Amino acid sequence: MALTVAVQMDPIDRINIAGDSTFALLLEAQKRGHKLLYYTPETLSQRGGDVVAVTQSLAVRDQKGDHFTLEAAAVTPLAGVDVVLLRQDPPFDLAYITSTHLLERLVPATLVVNDPAGVRNAPEKLFVLDFPDLMPPTLVTRNREAIEAFRAEQGDVVMKPLYGNGGAAVFKVSRRDPNFGSLFDLFSATFREPWVVQRFLPEIVHGDKRIILVDGVAVGAVNRVPAQDDIRSNMVRGGAAAAADLTPREQEICAAIGPELRRRGLLFTGIDVIDGNLTEINVTSPTGLRAIQRLGGPDITAVIWDSIEAKRAGQSS
Repeated sequence: MALTVAVQMDPIDRINIAGDSTFALLLEAQKRGHKLLYYTPETLSQRGGDVVAVTQSLAVRDQKGDHFTLEAAAVTPLAGVDVVLLRQDPPFDLAYITSTHLLERLVPATLVVNDPAGVRNAPEKLFVLDFPDLMPPTLVTRNREAIEAFRAEQGDVVMKPLYGNGGAAVFKVSRRDPNFGSLFDLFSATFREPWVVQRFLPEIVHGDKRIILVDGVAVGAVNRVPAQDDIRSNMVRGGAAAAADLTPREQEICAAIGPELRRRGLLFTGIDVIDGNLTEINVTSPTGLRAIQRLGGPDITAVIWDSIEAKRAGQSS
């Protein structure tokens, strides 16, 4: 059954198609005969009782520099589409939260992936705290005394803004780091939210594994190894992708969190694991699909669309 699929994403002319998971999903949807409608978050509106967006019909090609064609724009009531892909990148700010409130009004008649209420209620560095037995010791605070006590107890730590993304503003701080005071002042002036402070895991030099789960089931992984003299493994920060399988501990982590992901309607998620420690659950716009397939892993886009089509068919029956 052909579906009409609207995708809420960042400007398509700016993406790097070689690594973009949203683009991979669009290629697979088009291959299956689904109609694609493209729009960016700022065109999402509520008009009376209708949630609408300024959409354009979209065709995609896996060809660098010529990867898309858009037709004329039109105001589209999103209640008339079968599926909305919520794929805009963070930051997870009030604009993002407002999008989830508007898109939630479409549910359940329209299938939104990931479920907007599920996304809104699962900030990536907070949702993970539901599973403390799977994590390294972690503190969420803006309080300097609390951070100093945590450092005294844990030794070297990593500090990062609670709603940061892509490895931005991630710092390693030692137990007796002379830069801590200045770093604390900088964070205080720059970020309004609390910070995440975690015990530093030296095994990060061997990689930070991104594991993809579809409807709560692990389907593939890639190991991201930091560049020399950097603790950040994000590929946008120079991390190198390497093929990876799941260890028994990682399988245990996936089995523990899978039921909650399904319950929240988080169909496509990516978790980060360092040396058997769960550090983040990514629900807004997870990445890694193209890297996994390029390294000989499965085509996860097909698994995702199989799941979407099955859920949509269940809604229609």
